[in-house]
Amino acid sequence: MRKQVQKQMRTWAMLCHISALVAWLLLFGLVFLGIPLYLPLNILLPLVIWRLKKSQYPWIDFQGRESLNFQISLTLYTLIIIIFSLLLVLGSCGIAITTNGAVNEIKSVLDGLLLVWTFLIFGLLFLQSFLVTFAAIKAYHGEHYRYPLTMRILR
Repeated sequence: MRKQVQKQMRTWAMLCHISALVAWLLLFGLVFLGIPLYLPLNILLPLVIWRLKKSQYPWIDFQGRESLNFQISLTLYTLIIIIFSLLLVLGSCGIAITTNGAVNEIKSVLDGLLLVWTFLIFGLLFLQSFLVTFAAIKAYHGEHYRYPLTMRILR
């Protein structure tokens, strides 16, 4: 009986991590279907699992907080990248308009920004998928894992 409880606890702890990846896939699927939706589903799904199961097992409480802290940090990093990109686009367009810049100059600046932005976002998504999978495996095996570069918002 104790083995079953341990396995159930580790499975829920693993789901706290994996649910964030499932949320990203759901979000990309909605955008691919043409539904322009941005909800922080990567935070919402682990939050639901954590809130439902944290009082039953301290292991799920620890893993859920760790997963949520990482997802909140990743969402904030993504928003910072988006805001910085928008400021660069507005600044470059403003400079081009005030100096009567050629269309080719504006196009090359925007293409360069798009390329850099694409690499940053795909890099963050790749990093997230690797770290979340690693953390889920560690949680399932009952090992402690702390995400790197994470702001500890939930303590």
